Amino acid sequence: LYNNIWALVIPGALSLFNAIICKTAIEGIPDSLDESAKIDGAGDLTILGKIIVPVIKPTLAVLLLYYGVGLWNNWFNASIYIADNDLLPIQNILRAVLLANNASLNQGAASADVVNQFAETIKYAAICISTIPILCIYPFLQKYFVKGVMIGSVKG
Repeated sequence: LYNNIWALVIPGALSLFNAIICKTAIEGIPDSLDESAKIDGAGDLTILGKIIVPVIKPTLAVLLLYYGVGLWNNWFNASIYIADNDLLPIQNILRAVLLANNASLNQGAASADVVNQFAETIKYAAICISTIPILCIYPFLQKYFVKGVMIGSVKG
């Protein structure tokens, strides 16, 4: 899996924390829904697709957001398993830009103010550009967020 995108996908495919949240949300569904669907002749896949998934849709939206943000911000695994610069995710490129700009800012003197300002501008532009995808997705999932976390939470 070295230098392959699957080295990043497979280890992050299942999170125990997210599995516990999903399991708790499914256990919160009343058994009467399942029983009434079985009496009506529904099979297990029909019950899953038409009853369970729509009920836990807010929880699934939250888990999708957790996975998305977690994978989006994950730069460490890529720095270990990916050697080809063309395969690196944007977070590794952003990290390289930030580290390069920090080095150039520390070397600058008073005469290099323009270069320092340019380096700062590039750094902040890279940060803004790397957050745009998550900012575009979050408004669509926001309505599910509080409800999904509360449904999947452990009640004590």
